[in-house]
Amino acid sequence: MGMYTSSLAIDFQKGFSDAWSSVATFVPKLAGFIVILLIGWIVAKVISTIVDKVLDRLGFDRLVERGGLKQMMSRSRYDASDLLAKLAYYAILLIALQLGFGVFGPNPVSDLLDGIVSWLPKAAVAIIIVVIAGAIASAVRDLVGNMLGGLSYGAMIGRIAAVFIWGVGIVAALNQIGVAMSVTMPILITVLATIGGILVVGVGGGMVRPMQQRWENWLSGLEEEMPAVKGHAEAYSRGREDASREQLWMDQQATRGQQQWDQGAMQGGGAAYEQSGEYMGYRDPGERR
Repeated sequence: MGMYTSSLAIDFQKGFSDAWSSVATFVPKLAGFIVILLIGWIVAKVISTIVDKVLDRLGFDRLVERGGLKQMMSRSRYDASDLLAKLAYYAILLIALQLGFGVFGPNPVSDLLDGIVSWLPKAAVAIIIVVIAGAIASAVRDLVGNMLGGLSYGAMIGRIAAVFIWGVGIVAALNQIGVAMSVTMPILITVLATIGGILVVGVGGGMVRPMQQRWENWLSGLEEEMPAVKGHAEAYSRGREDASREQLWMDQQATRGQQQWDQGAMQGGGAAYEQSGEYMGYRDPGERR
């Protein structure tokens, strides 16, 4: 009975010692985790503020407005610069969490955070690609619409060009965030095939006569608008010729004035010659008032 009691006391002491050793080992790790997380939170707040101010200085929100994304984000609490600032904020926090969990050694949470942290820069680049594509699409649509403003189909061509640029930008953004071409290309092919099928069924099914009339109207309108297109092209060509002639005349006047100035300087009358205005080619030196 005495030996049994003694063995129980030894086991109890060993268990208590192991538990205390585990707690003593865990507490410093927990303290390190909290300190790393606190420092990461402070750094994330500072970086977020810096990113927001830098994007405001660079006019990033104006670029978003030109791209037409302002309306899409009208119901959101954040604008484009705030969104990227929040993305930077959470990226720093995730990095802090990654470092903090690394204190406890290898674990599944650290592996998950590694994947998310490596993906966030790709998401930021994808957002920038979409914003730039939207700005380019809006500029091309306005440019084409203004160039072909006298034509009935000018606005439609501008919208088609804008949609094409939007599609290219979205595909590039999806590829950037890791959505492979094996996913985006079948979607694009499916959309094009659907549009083609609708056209084939519609035109070949019961819309032959309406489409024939529509094509006749389009061709008639195109024939009527061809003189206007030719007139726009001729006016543009004449404008370029006038600008070239004006530039050539200004260059000739500048060259002539420089030559006359050099001649006057060689004759020793440079100061008086300059005041007379003849060195600029405004008046012939031989001409008398």
